[in-house]
Amino acid sequence: MPDVLIRNVQLDGRVTDVLIAGNRFARIAPGIVPQTECRIVDGSRQAILPPFYNAHTHAAMTLLRGYADDLELFTWLNDYIWPAEARLSEADIYAGSRLAILEMIKTGTVFFNDMYWHQIATLHAAWEMGVRAAIGMLAICGPDGKLLDRNQQANAELLREIHKFSDGRLTITWAPHSVYTVSEPVLRQIAAEVEDEGLVLHIHASETAKEVSDCLEQHGCTPIVWLNRLGLLGPRSILAHGCHITDEELELVAASRAVLAHMPISNLKLVSGIFPLEKAVVCGCRVALGTDGCSSNNSLSMFGEMKAAALAAKFLTGDPTSGNADRIFRTATRGGAAAFGIDAGEIAEGRLADAMLIDLDHHLMVGDYNLKANLVYSADSSVVRTVICNGRILMENRHVPGEADIVAAAREVCEKLRRSHHPGSR
Repeated sequence: MPDVLIRNVQLDGRVTDVLIAGNRFARIAPGIVPQTECRIVDGSRQAILPPFYNAHTHAAMTLLRGYADDLELFTWLNDYIWPAEARLSEADIYAGSRLAILEMIKTGTVFFNDMYWHQIATLHAAWEMGVRAAIGMLAICGPDGKLLDRNQQANAELLREIHKFSDGRLTITWAPHSVYTVSEPVLRQIAAEVEDEGLVLHIHASETAKEVSDCLEQHGCTPIVWLNRLGLLGPRSILAHGCHITDEELELVAASRAVLAHMPISNLKLVSGIFPLEKAVVCGCRVALGTDGCSSNNSLSMFGEMKAAALAAKFLTGDPTSGNADRIFRTATRGGAAAFGIDAGEIAEGRLADAMLIDLDHHLMVGDYNLKANLVYSADSSVVRTVICNGRILMENRHVPGEADIVAAAREVCEKLRRSHHPGSR
């Protein structure tokens, strides 16, 4: 992979050159004269910024975008989403994951933390398309309290396969779905493996009021307190949603250095609740942003997520200074990278070369008084010109190789779902 030299790009308000050697930023200075053959990128009238890191999603659910909208949560799940998912093959998941990764690249995202079925398909899609990903070993228990056979088989395959990918972009996590779908013995076993193997733990937590009330009835405590008692709360724990997190739980999360993954759009659309972002930050919690899946968000764009996070924070506190743009942007970029131990999220010499180039002459970026405010409150994906991950250019001038084929393959799967169970007939 040749070195990359980005010329005349704006960084922190100053025009400079940025040299990428291998997979890291090697030098940042005006007028760089490369010592080796380089791929030259003209960064004129563009800003270089850290890209986005999606802390929680179900990538292949792009196949279910718009499949069943405007429904009550458990009707949505039981009558539409779960039956549709049961008909998805590994090849279908591969097509859906490629569509998701295409969308993420086009919207400036270079990493996603995934929890879904047929993980091996998503692993290969992420590798081929050049992004970073954390792929979850999914854990859901049957009525007997034991891990589903299909989970055991898929997780074993994932453990065997991950060793084939050696450049550090792809990792695996333990991904028990939730406290209400995974039994206590299995959660305790996962806690031991997380501790022994140093894996990231990824779980839905305190997402709905029903989850909280059921946990109180069954265990006598709230979900995050329960996770703490089981030894599942620590600096490598990613807790998705937290819409009904209590003050006690916030203190536990802050003390443990666990990460709360905030998905405002999905939570608002499903009326799950609103995560108290400002209270969490004041409490000292680590927070990252995610999109959730396309069946509940309909989009994988972190631009929408940033704006929704900022507005929800202001609405919840009644304070317009809450959810300020600079903090929200850091949460979507550096916060997500740090949560997964990725040495990125900042354009600086020595850091991993992940970046996006923003078109400063785009109409959504004018007036140009505050770049971060424009990105959070005004911009959409069309402002992103170029995306770089691990030193490799994934999109240049808004073109990703193979776009048409990726879209066509995913559309075929959607047509199959439409024929077998079309929710529009409800």
